[in-house]
Amino acid sequence: MHDNHLSRHAQQVLTATQGKPHLHGPGADPSIARSWLRCLEDYHLDPALSMAPTVLEHGRVLESRERLQQVLQIAGNEMSSLHQQLSGAGHAVLLTDARGVILNCVTAPAERKIFERAGLWLGADWSEACEGTNGIGTCLVERQALTIHQDEHFRGRHTGLTCSASPVFDPHGELLAVLDVSSARHDVSRQSQFHTMALVNLSAKMIESCYFLRCFDNQWLLRFHLQAESVGLFSEGLLAFDGEGRISAVNQSALNLLGHIRGGLLGKPVEAFFDCSLDELLGRASAHASASWPLRTRDGRHLFAVLRGESRKPVPRVSTPVVAEAPRLSGICLGDEALQADFRKALRVFERDVPLLINGETGSGKEAFAKAVHQASQRSNKAFVALNCAAIPESLIESELFGYRGGSFTGARKDGMRGKLQQADGGTLFLDEIGDMPLALQTRLLRVLEDRQVVPIGGEPESVNVRIISATHRNLLERVADGSFREDLYYRLNGLEVGLPALRARSDKSQLLDFLLAEEAGGETIVIDEPAREALLAFNWPGNVRQLRNVLRTLAALCDEGRIGVEDLPVMIRQGCPVLPPAESGEHPLADAERIALLKTLEQTRWHMTQTAEQLGVSRNTLYRKLRKHGIERRVS
Repeated sequence: MHDNHLSRHAQQVLTATQGKPHLHGPGADPSIARSWLRCLEDYHLDPALSMAPTVLEHGRVLESRERLQQVLQIAGNEMSSLHQQLSGAGHAVLLTDARGVILNCVTAPAERKIFERAGLWLGADWSEACEGTNGIGTCLVERQALTIHQDEHFRGRHTGLTCSASPVFDPHGELLAVLDVSSARHDVSRQSQFHTMALVNLSAKMIESCYFLRCFDNQWLLRFHLQAESVGLFSEGLLAFDGEGRISAVNQSALNLLGHIRGGLLGKPVEAFFDCSLDELLGRASAHASASWPLRTRDGRHLFAVLRGESRKPVPRVSTPVVAEAPRLSGICLGDEALQADFRKALRVFERDVPLLINGETGSGKEAFAKAVHQASQRSNKAFVALNCAAIPESLIESELFGYRGGSFTGARKDGMRGKLQQADGGTLFLDEIGDMPLALQTRLLRVLEDRQVVPIGGEPESVNVRIISATHRNLLERVADGSFREDLYYRLNGLEVGLPALRARSDKSQLLDFLLAEEAGGETIVIDEPAREALLAFNWPGNVRQLRNVLRTLAALCDEGRIGVEDLPVMIRQGCPVLPPAESGEHPLADAERIALLKTLEQTRWHMTQTAEQLGVSRNTLYRKLRKHGIERRVS
């Protein structure tokens, strides 16, 4: 059967490269056909030949890794983050050198063997000359981002793979590496790869930018963009120059923004391209440049820029990762280390205009988390606007979200109303319970996200500059499956998914208790007796942070002499509640034990289904069957 598949695929390749008419399938894509032709005529490869990949000797792999040490160090975090954003399962994130040799791979340990059988080894050469048409090798030749989907591969043995790859260039425009995401799942559609490709592109650009900044840490660095809020994002222009004002390096975004080729800029004085003197430009510099200022080019282009001054500190060859301190923000407690890490990641991608999707049980603090991200971002001085899609009648959501022109319908205000999108212009729009948004409005919201324009009811299109954070306690993939939520909107909103832990699973419950009590006490000093504190910390809190806050608000209002004792606590808290619900019956001890084991593992993994299945050593399908068997309602983590 396998040989038959190889033969059919080989015939398809040969037909395409012979230019036969009425061609259908992957060879109909001219770029694929060109690559297949190269494989036959230039590399003399056989599409039906099944052979193991060429793997470099261990010593040569180490030498390659040494040459790209800084790139690998920068890319490591990005690759892990990318793997997490893709929900991990079924994906391998790879980094190769400029020859196509795999130098790093991030994948789930349980899936490593699957990808190794597909030839994705450390040290494996995936250049076109060795493996034919594939994401890595063809990206190296074309020097652009691309996806090679299953039968688009040249070799028949690779048709089970789908690969999305993006080039990584050095500050001088030379190809430095390739970032690739490969999937061995047979049910991967080409449409689903649009989201993957976008994430791979974003990660590759972030690696490029970080590498540029590190290479020119000891020079003046000009960062600029057409829009003030885009300075500091991955699409910004980067221009490095020495103490005499001579341009040392520029990235592709800078070339695009300035309308010049690289050769026309390098070695030239920086003041030849900007409408100011070198002294004026240097007068704007600061060691930690943040606030942008207007800058005009010699040919009249209006930009916004920041200038980083020369660093006097020597940069060590190998740096030790520094753990950032927990953000000190009002309205939220981030004592839980996992929550801190999620917050830092969320803020990082939010600053680069990547939408956030927050999952968590009702009352777990999704809006507080979203507001904290907004307050810690460069948009903190702009509006944070929240809309609960489940709390507003369906008939009113449209006008609330998009606004309306005066007199556009019966009962409308004479002067109209600005919708939430317009109110959030320049800031952040938080869409709570996005899973309850009606389908018709989902379509309109998707259009806003694509066009960056909002059309009020009865009005004309208006441009908006808004970043979206959405939240839900539902499983959106299930709603996609049943047709109640648009798949394309799901992938558009899910730039980074953050799972907020339930209160019972947080490691900072004691800190959170003190934090919330201080807020609710309104400046008064209130002490909780130790037995009362233990009872509060031991309680299961099914309503999560919201329930805890409400209880503390009541206790603070009713306490006498600034002290809360056990007798002041609600009855349900004094009596306690077990963390894990007991089995309904003790007549089936084996089933009861299985149920308890399931619940325990689910709590440990924060109800992450893939991780739970891996920890229990079962498939996701088996896990779902057991949840139904024991009547365990799934929570979104």
